[in-house]
Amino acid sequence: MVFPSRLKGTIQGTDIKKRRSLLRRPLFFSITVVISALLLRTTSWSQGSSIYIRVGEATLKKSLIAVPPFQFHGSPAVVKNYDAIGAELYKTVVNDLETTGLFQFLKPDSFLEDPQKTGLTPAPGNPKGFSFENWSSIGTEFLIKSGFTVLSGQLQFETYVYYVPRAKLVFGKKYSGSEKDLRRVAHIFSNDVVKELTGKEGMFLSQVVLSSDRVGKGWKEIYTMDWDGNNLTKISDHRSIAISPAWSPDGNLIAYTAYVFHPNWKSRNADLFLYDLKKGTRKLISARKGINSGASFLPDGSGLLLTLSERGNPDIFRMTLEGTKIWPITFGPRGAMNVEPVMSPDGNHIAFSSDRSGRPMIYIMNRDGAGAKRVTFAGRYNSTPAWSPDGKKLLFAGFDEGHFDIFMMDSTGYNMVRLTTARKMNNNKYSNNEDPVFSPDGRHVMFVSDRTGSKQIYIINLDGTNERRITFDRFNYFKPKWVKSP
Repeated sequence: MVFPSRLKGTIQGTDIKKRRSLLRRPLFFSITVVISALLLRTTSWSQGSSIYIRVGEATLKKSLIAVPPFQFHGSPAVVKNYDAIGAELYKTVVNDLETTGLFQFLKPDSFLEDPQKTGLTPAPGNPKGFSFENWSSIGTEFLIKSGFTVLSGQLQFETYVYYVPRAKLVFGKKYSGSEKDLRRVAHIFSNDVVKELTGKEGMFLSQVVLSSDRVGKGWKEIYTMDWDGNNLTKISDHRSIAISPAWSPDGNLIAYTAYVFHPNWKSRNADLFLYDLKKGTRKLISARKGINSGASFLPDGSGLLLTLSERGNPDIFRMTLEGTKIWPITFGPRGAMNVEPVMSPDGNHIAFSSDRSGRPMIYIMNRDGAGAKRVTFAGRYNSTPAWSPDGKKLLFAGFDEGHFDIFMMDSTGYNMVRLTTARKMNNNKYSNNEDPVFSPDGRHVMFVSDRTGSKQIYIINLDGTNERRITFDRFNYFKPKWVKSP
């Protein structure tokens, strides 16, 4: 592993918002009936296989897509809330696809035909079908035609994706699931669109765990939510300060730290807990006196990395999931603080932050603690490292010129770029952007920003574009972690 020479002054790097990567065109497969964990059924039709949008090339080109409102194929007299169901389906799909940064959406006033009066399939095969010419003449590359109905609480969603320049069906599917699971239906469809057009997996079934002060009284508890901020669920109830959550690789376990009162010590201690999402059970796995925090799971889920201060200064340890066995990884040096460990996806290296050079900076060491190398050399304070899923990139929050911003670099420490720059809404000062994490597909970054006055969740594409706010309230959120859906 090669590491950079020292840089002085402010954090140097290319402003990634001045760069553009390229997106072009990908794929679709022939798919048979599948059953999801929610017993959602899909039936598929497709016409061969090809790549329509090539992700990750040199220039950004958004594909023009038309997504007319979804047609209701049932009886309004029977399904009185059909308009709300259709609106929620539509909003979820459009938000998913907008987030990819792959598409430019055609406005409905540019449509040359009324999509509510034409079928989901084209003429002349369907006498009431749509005309490809009406869509190609306004520059449409991809057209999504969809309809739905609800029978006895069951949602049926039929949808077709077309590549207009070739008048070709990319894929068609029928989805069936409970009405209450309509957002999951929409996310599964959006994942299918991304997979069929790019050949890459979508991330729309992913989830986030974080800490928040929503309960008031100065307390913080642990919550899970969908990647888009929906289905927020509180999973801790310590009536204290619960912080620094982490997902297990399979998404079934959450480790976090909570300040718990110990009668023997007559004080609160930062204890480490493990919560089982499937069983709904919680257990204390480390209550060593001092800090038991900053946990992150090993890539195979067999144990944890965390920071303990039982010996005095904070150091990094490896621990079994039961908390019964621990192995020290760092030993200072000279009383240095070593915190925020996270192991690379291949399990060979650990990124962490340490003040052993005088200021907190990002370091990488072997999994056994040997060969520690400093990889950031600028700014006053660098923290919260996060690996990309392929292990080639690192994110971190860097304090530079009076505020934190999110930076990304190669895992060698080279090619650093600044992802965020934003001013606060109330005083025009620069905001703090912190706690970065990659999406499970490695194509987005989630982070916390105080630009609105409270710490809210945002995401941004890796090229610095398409920044989007995820939470919209007055509360504060901390240390989000992102994982594929369990």
